[in-house]
Order: sequence, then C-alpha cells, then structure tokens
Amino acid sequence: MPITLDYQVIDVDTCEPVPDHFVEMWHCNATGVYSGIGGTQAGLDTTFLRGIQETDDDGVVQFNSIFPGHYTGRAPHIHLLVYKNGEELSNGTIGHDTTAIHVGQAFFDQDLISAVEATSPYTSNQQPLTTNADDGILAEEADPDGVDPLMAYTLLGSTIEEGLFAWLAFGVNMTYSAAASPAAALYEDGGVANENGPGAGGPPGNGTGPPDGAGPSGSGAPPSGTAPSSAAPTA
Repeated sequence: MPITLDYQVIDVDTCEPVPDHFVEMWHCNATGVYSGIGGTQAGLDTTFLRGIQETDDDGVVQFNSIFPGHYTGRAPHIHLLVYKNGEELSNGTIGHDTTAIHVGQAFFDQDLISAVEATSPYTSNQQPLTTNADDGILAEEADPDGVDPLMAYTLLGSTIEEGLFAWLAFGVNMTYSAAASPAAALYEDGGVANENGPGAGGPPGNGTGPPDGAGPSGSGAPPSGTAPSSAAPTA
C-alpha cells in the first residue's frame, strides 16, 4: 500500500521547527519482516523500507514508502530516530556519532489498519494482529499529557489501494541524549551482525537495529514471516 510520510520535528521548549537534523525511519514489510537483521546473510544484506532525510527550514522530512505490516505482539508502527550530530558522506551514506535526541515510534488509526489489512498482500500475513489497544509501546507514548502518536492521513485517490498521505508533528527535547546501538552494520562486502548490539526486543539501532523498543524500556517479540523477492507540516 503506497504511503507518503511527512514528519515535522519541533523543539519542545521553543515550539519552533528543528532544521538541519537527520531523521531516520524504518519499518517492516507487509508480512512483518525487517531488512538488515535476521539469521541469514541474505537478511543482513537487505536495506528495504529504511531511509534517512535531513529536516528542512520548517523541520520537515518526507519519505515514500509502503504501509507497514504487523508481526506477533505489535500493532503496525514506524520507528523514528532523530540524530543530534550527523553529516552526509561522499558515498551517499550518513555519518554520525550514534547520539540521538529522539527515539520513538509512530502509529496509525485502528480503522485504517483494518482496511489495509483486508487488502493483498497484507492478507497473506498469518501472524496474529495486535490492536493498538493492546500494544504496550503505544500505551507508553500516549501519556496523560496528551501525546498523540497516531499519524493523521488522507487518501490519495478514491480507494485505499491508490495510496495514502500521512503526517505527524512531534516534539523533541534538544538537551536529551541517548546512545543508539545498532544490531548490525552494512559494509561494501555485506552486512555484519553486531555481537555487542541489542537483541530483538531491545532499543532500536540507527536504521539497522532490531524491530522493537521505543526506548530503554521497549520490548517485543522478534518478527517472522516471508521476506520480499494533528496539524499538517508546513512544507
């Protein structure tokens, strides 16, 4: 299901946009599989459904992706990580010191999830679907202060199959600092698992990390399945 994602990063202290920061996004495919992880070299070598963009003057980034599927124990979600120090390297990759000012996840309306899950290839996913109401990490993010981690959306056509546009503005604490430990690294010769990195269910890494965790307290089951062959932002 094609989806265009807009994220706007806001300073929680000033309510001003945060420009010139890298936002990383990653999520599983329609059958609940992540790239860059797994017990095989083929899995470690993949990079699908992962991306990094630098925020513009309005603190906005945009990604073209697909609607995320689900896996056991988790409602459909998208991981978000904002880097404090990053730079675009000459080979087209991003260099950073693994310091993050935000680690979180974005979610979707339950009725929208149900509509997407009724279409192909999402119907081929045989894993149990966890609802938003039963997702522990969503409950952590939707705190009593009124934080809403659900993305607003609109259809791009007359049917859901034609795709979606979804957006979310979220605040970050510019003084917050967390070390993002990746589960694997991708080199010219292929992916290599990080023996000292977090296991499945731990805090997410820098785009090659495990699937779960909104932060140090995050937990969840590792994915399984078949690998593949609010106000709108101002920009």
